[in-house]
Amino acid sequence: MKKYIDTGKKDTRSGFGAGLAELGRKNPNVVALCADLIGSLKMEKFIEENPTRFFQIGIAEANMMGIAAGLTIGGKIPFTGTFAAFSTGRVYDQIRQSIAYSNKNVKICASHAGLTLGEDGATHQILEDIGLMKMLPNMVVINPCDYNQTKAATLAIADYVGPVYLRFGRPTVANFTPENQTFEIGKGILLNEGSDVTIVATGHLVWEALLACEALEQQGISAEVINIHTIKPLDEEIILNSVKKTKAIVTCEEHNYYGGLGESVARVLAQHYPTPQEFVAVNDTFGESGTPAQLMQKYGLDKEGILKAVQKVLKRK
Repeated sequence: MKKYIDTGKKDTRSGFGAGLAELGRKNPNVVALCADLIGSLKMEKFIEENPTRFFQIGIAEANMMGIAAGLTIGGKIPFTGTFAAFSTGRVYDQIRQSIAYSNKNVKICASHAGLTLGEDGATHQILEDIGLMKMLPNMVVINPCDYNQTKAATLAIADYVGPVYLRFGRPTVANFTPENQTFEIGKGILLNEGSDVTIVATGHLVWEALLACEALEQQGISAEVINIHTIKPLDEEIILNSVKKTKAIVTCEEHNYYGGLGESVARVLAQHYPTPQEFVAVNDTFGESGTPAQLMQKYGLDKEGILKAVQKVLKRK
């Protein structure tokens, strides 16, 4: 197959940093806030070029969300930056009451999501953030797959009016999507056409899904691969069109089974086209300390985990 080539591994948080810097040059209403993690969020270039449009809030994430909500009243477009664990769980009340409820135009930008935070361990490896955010009315939830797509998503959400949760990561991963792509919120991307099974993936699992697709092809199994970068609003049409053809689906995400992409897809299938489904996700547990690669392998969030899920779902067709 080899339709997609890794052009050089990059971290998705750097894609956010590059996108934010570009926004700083293009849109004078974009402002940035950070909770004492400038380097981790790759915000240095934006700050260097726009020092008066940056606010260092310190380790006070709840205050950061409140300040961001207030800045929107004056027409600013605030981008908040901290780890995903602090962007969601620590400040859920502030997001719910001050941002989502009043539909404020705040962009909640969350790095170091999922198991691939790695050695920092379970306390920082939030695996329930997608569920927390997608349950909030008015909130858009985006989880891009590589550097290029994260940069494109960062640019796109500045034009969207309303609250957005943008999730990205720490480790270097394959960078394989087009460099100057146009990011369309709510529209999944068909990466490979197939007839035997649908593989729907998000974030870091998209590349693993493509690797699994290559391996399946060698086994004579035709896999359709879809990149669902926007979990809410979900592109139901692309999923339903695919499963009506393949009659089986595997969902893949770096998140808990509960509350993530897989559950959103299961709802769509239950309502419109009941289909055998297997889940590649963390099985209702916390993470642990380890390298990103070690953790993805142990928790089955890799090519091999996807291949096992495909074999299971094919037996249920």
